[in-house]
Amino acid sequence: MTSSAATASLEPALNRCPPQPRHIHLIGICGTGMAALAGMLKTQGYRVTGSDQNVYPPMSDFLAEEQIPVLEGYSAAHLEPAPDLVIVGNVVRASNPEAIGLADRGLPYLSMPQALAHFFLSQHQPLVVTGTHGKTTTSSLLASTLHRLGATPGFMIGGIVEAFGANYHLAPGGEQGRPGGGAGPAFFVVEGDEYDTAFFNKVSKFQHYRPQCAILTSVEFDHADIFADLEAIKDSFREFIHRIPDNGLLVANTDDPLVAELAQAASCPVLSYGFGRECSWQVSRVEVRGLATDFRLSCGGRDRGRFTVPMPGAHNVLNATAVIALLDHLGFPLEAIAPGVAAFEGVKRRQQVRGCEAGVTVVDDFAHHPTAVRETVKALRMAWPGQRLIVVFEPRTNSSRRAVFQELYSQVFDPADQVIVREHLPLADIPPQEQFSSVALVQALRERGLKADYQADTEAILCQLTSSLRPGDVVAILSNGGFDNIHQRLLAELRDFP
Repeated sequence: MTSSAATASLEPALNRCPPQPRHIHLIGICGTGMAALAGMLKTQGYRVTGSDQNVYPPMSDFLAEEQIPVLEGYSAAHLEPAPDLVIVGNVVRASNPEAIGLADRGLPYLSMPQALAHFFLSQHQPLVVTGTHGKTTTSSLLASTLHRLGATPGFMIGGIVEAFGANYHLAPGGEQGRPGGGAGPAFFVVEGDEYDTAFFNKVSKFQHYRPQCAILTSVEFDHADIFADLEAIKDSFREFIHRIPDNGLLVANTDDPLVAELAQAASCPVLSYGFGRECSWQVSRVEVRGLATDFRLSCGGRDRGRFTVPMPGAHNVLNATAVIALLDHLGFPLEAIAPGVAAFEGVKRRQQVRGCEAGVTVVDDFAHHPTAVRETVKALRMAWPGQRLIVVFEPRTNSSRRAVFQELYSQVFDPADQVIVREHLPLADIPPQEQFSSVALVQALRERGLKADYQADTEAILCQLTSSLRPGDVVAILSNGGFDNIHQRLLAELRDFP
């Protein structure tokens, strides 16, 4: 087939996996999910190559350790000799020269979610964790607890699971032991992202994940670059719920009114959870103890015991409750689930203490959506109630760099003692009046009585912090990016304090 000079026009009939591929090439291989998929395919014995224009650590180091060749940049020449299958990452646009070369050569292709479903989910029992918030923590807790229960799953998750030191794992093939001596396909835990799949398949990734059981944590407007409005997001989640088979299960946080609304459309059984009296699994008597939270659960009017999750905050209690409810449904005994949940090592970049120097604790968290920021700041305040809490916020996502959440952000930092907001990187294709303003956020926070400051860059933030921090302070750095390695740089400067 022939593509246009400017964009790739892929043949829909070639959107498939050929029989017995040997050489698989990934365009955009250095994304977190794509690199994980590359490692999984290499482990399965395929010859794997890839290309990307952003070849740098940590993904470049990971791929080098896996002995997966990575070609710098994008070029049609990277498809010579022709691979048997090409997997296209969602960072790749139709104008990408390698995508155009793919179209010109007429090679079979898949998106990352399609490939994950074809090579791995089809052979396992998929347990999909989805929702606007809490996906990474909940799926990591589920995978880690299954591991401790002797049912180690396969997984692909958007964060480094501390129990495994990786964001993916391959489960054993074939049948796996079950509670009570039964057997069935091994579990595969997958974080169900609502972001779109690929330029040739503009649907949410989770539509490809074949859920047998699913957890739905929350539904809010997000990803303003992908979804036109809240109704579009609801439609996508509704379609996902319809994909759960009648003999499957939806575990739904019905404290969230949109989740409760969407769960009514499920054809499968629904287990609700939350603080509400109507929930199947009801949370009560929550008590924060430093970085851990104790809580009590009841189900069907029966007390089911006291549990501990080693993270602060009501949102983490809800994440743990979803996991407990699902594992109980799968037949695991609560007396074995409880210690598995309590032993959770956590996930990198989710309320992760990066270090403590000169009496100052530095915490790293991925929070960027206003709701996630609010819950994270509340949880950190509960974890360190008597200490000064300084929150550093970098608006970095496509949504947080738009004005859509401008007002909401001003309402979510109240538990902090001080807030420092970094200037955002402007979006090139968005008019100035539609862009987020860090200066306006700082002004709004000051009007609420908060001590708030604006800084143009990371160096200025470090300068402010090192000149004002004192022993006992907690600095929470909220960003979904690397933030110029600010965490380690701050700790290094604190270490050099006289």
